[in-house]
Amino acid sequence: MYKISDELAANGIKRIEGFPVEGFVRGEGPNNPALMLVGEAPGENEVETGIPFTGRAGKELMASLASIGLSREDVYITSAVRSRPYKWGQKKQRNGEVVERKYNRAPTKKEIIAHAPILDTEIRDIHPPIIVTLGNVGLQRLVGPQAKVTQLHGVLMETPVLMWNEEAQAFEASENNYHIFPTFHPASVFYNPPVRALKEGDWRRLGDLLHSKK
Repeated sequence: MYKISDELAANGIKRIEGFPVEGFVRGEGPNNPALMLVGEAPGENEVETGIPFTGRAGKELMASLASIGLSREDVYITSAVRSRPYKWGQKKQRNGEVVERKYNRAPTKKEIIAHAPILDTEIRDIHPPIIVTLGNVGLQRLVGPQAKVTQLHGVLMETPVLMWNEEAQAFEASENNYHIFPTFHPASVFYNPPVRALKEGDWRRLGDLLHSKK
């Protein structure tokens, strides 16, 4: 199993201090995975378990993997940000009481930069055959802000990826090319049901690509 160094993890925790985030979830998977999956950030479930994609979206993702003959053990699962970004909101209880609670939110650019060295290291060390980006955050982190999953989903791209240069304080294109396959975030089907057919079509294409490489 591949594991980032404790030093890199500690640095990631330190770099994101002061932002409204909680917890820290490492990437997980083998040294030579069939795929690397890059999500957005952990949610409440992931922070509790310490395991990426363990909530409702995780079940959806496992079903997609199973549809192409893979399981969690075959892939490396990671994300652009390792701590859960949250915002405070109000929730009405069944008894009518209104309580404050934390809700998930998308990570900010500064939060993505804070954990950029972790994802860069994972990509360099593992050099996955295909990187599957789940949603816009993972896609834009690697390809750039102009990339949109609605336009690029289901297309295998061969491209450099963006890696953080601390000295220049900027993202720069990697020297090596990587195969990137964008698709929708598994949670998107819950709030936008028509996406399901598109997502399932993407995973069928991905399965065909993997089997053609064998």
